[in-house]
Amino acid sequence: QVHLVESGGGSVQAGGSLRLSCSASGTTSIDVCMAWFRQPPGKEREGVASIYIGDGTTYYTNSVKGRFTISHDNAENTVSLQMNSLKPEDTAMYYCAAQENRAFNACTPPLRDYEYKNWGQGTQVTVSS
Repeated sequence: QVHLVESGGGSVQAGGSLRLSCSASGTTSIDVCMAWFRQPPGKEREGVASIYIGDGTTYYTNSVKGRFTISHDNAENTVSLQMNSLKPEDTAMYYCAAQENRAFNACTPPLRDYEYKNWGQGTQVTVSS
């Protein structure tokens, strides 16, 4: 199993920035997809961004494209989500996820939560007007 731990959430004013980090342990494989999902209050979980570690291919959902950036640090074995120009509608619990089996398929949009077997505990992001 891949163990994931998120950090970096918090409260910020609209237009501000936050950087989320996800530390991974239990695997050194590059054939893995890592992704960020979020779940706003009262809504279903949605895929935000993904990165295929093998070649760095990334995907972003339309609502965050141009504002969020997903990246992977091989030395630290972490995946990050840089969030700029935050909006109140970005308020949600953010989860890091990883998938090793059929990783490329998991990274291919649309991002589906059931295609990911490994999940972090979540970190709260709150954006005020």
